[in-house]
Order: sequence, then C-alpha cells, then structure tokens
Amino acid sequence: MKATYGAGLAGLAMAGLIAACTPQMSDRVQARNDFNALCVDCHGPDGRGGGPAAAGMTPAPVDLTRVAANNSGVFPRLQVMGHIYGFTPGRSESPMPEFGDLLDGPTIPYDAGDGIMTPTPVRLVALMEYVEAMQR
Repeated sequence: MKATYGAGLAGLAMAGLIAACTPQMSDRVQARNDFNALCVDCHGPDGRGGGPAAAGMTPAPVDLTRVAANNSGVFPRLQVMGHIYGFTPGRSESPMPEFGDLLDGPTIPYDAGDGIMTPTPVRLVALMEYVEAMQR
C-alpha cells in the first residue's frame, strides 16, 4: 500500500512539474496577441507571407505555414525561436526585426530538441508554439 501511495505522489509531482513547464492558456492568448502585434504586418494573419508590409520586401517574408514542410517535415523549434529572438547567422540580408527585447520576461526551462534545458522566455516559447501550430 505504501509503495502505491508513494508512486502516486511521485506521478502527481511529475505531472505538476510538466504542467509548470508548459505554456498555459494565458500564454497562448499572449502568443496570439504577440503574433498579431509583431508578425501580421509582414507574414499576414494566416502566416503565409502576405501582410500589408510584404509588398516589395526582398527577400519576401517566409510562409510560416510551410516551415516544417521546407525542413523535411520537422519543425525546427530552436531555429524558429532564434529567428524570432533576432539570431539569424549568415542572413544579414534578412529584413526580419529582432524581437528579443520585447519577449524578455519570465522564463521556463525548455528543451527545444537539443537535449538541453535552457531558461527561455515564456513568451518566446509560446510564440514559437503558435507558429508551430500553423503548419500545414
């Protein structure tokens, strides 16, 4: 009986830890608001690159709904967060603004697929996941 009770508590603790490291509903609302405020002008409300500021941009804004398709079906979380934050190595021609300062704030430990838990701004993770959910 004691072993079952202990295992149950450990399971609840683990579930609580996982929930604490996952963006909550308010983070999703914030991500939608951030997307509308920071991304729509270039990428459009559907993320396909047809925002009002996109006309005449060279290079044209990326179709955010095709990021995974253009990466062999894998959504590159770490790379997408890097682009949002403003880290675009080798792409000095990119008109993509740097949003790192705007997304600073509370952090969560986040593993973007490289096996390293890194303190990452909650809003940055939520915005990346918002773009990930747009994939077609």
